[in-house]
Amino acid sequence: MHIEPEIVTGAKLALSYATGIAAGGVALKLAVDTIREQGVASLVVRTVVTTALVFSFFEILPHFRVGVSEVHFILGSTLFLLFGAAPAALGLAFGLLLQGVFFSPIDLPQYGMNVTTLLVPLFAIKALAERIIPRNTAYVDLQYRQTLAISTAYQSGIVAWVAFWAIYGQGFGATNLANIATFAGSYALVIVIEPLADLAVLALAKSLRGITADGMVTPRLHHAA
Repeated sequence: MHIEPEIVTGAKLALSYATGIAAGGVALKLAVDTIREQGVASLVVRTVVTTALVFSFFEILPHFRVGVSEVHFILGSTLFLLFGAAPAALGLAFGLLLQGVFFSPIDLPQYGMNVTTLLVPLFAIKALAERIIPRNTAYVDLQYRQTLAISTAYQSGIVAWVAFWAIYGQGFGATNLANIATFAGSYALVIVIEPLADLAVLALAKSLRGITADGMVTPRLHHAA
């Protein structure tokens, strides 16, 4: 989901800065709530872990430039289910920033767009999870349809934001729309694979119930709300 540098340029970048700041503000609000509920040490540990994982996902897992952006295995829903919304959001933001600073400085002007594209769908699946997952259900006990709904919502949100930035920057020209469609079609592979990754990780977490140290994962992973 790294928006290509030539897609949005000039004064239009101002909107991406505004949306990035707004997304960061929501992430900080979630962080404050997490500190109140679980303590600052837990948030810091989980944020460090998610940042390292996101950095690894971007650098190690396969990724390809397709149309207006890149296709990545982001595993945002997996991070959310394992570590909670605030650590996942901070990890996505910091991991993306580190990847840009150390390996792809050309992406830094697009940071506002990219962080918006990653975080807003995460906030959406947090709200979705509250609606479709009963409060007496731990995340390790989720059914496939629930993980599919959460993962699909996250990936669909990413595709929607990529399409928005592409149209905002380049308009409704036939070539631009074709590039968007190519990206969306390629991203379908991610939508198929990531729910399976969620289930595999949750199954592993379930087998480790009682072993995982308190504060290393979200309390909801093994316990009902």
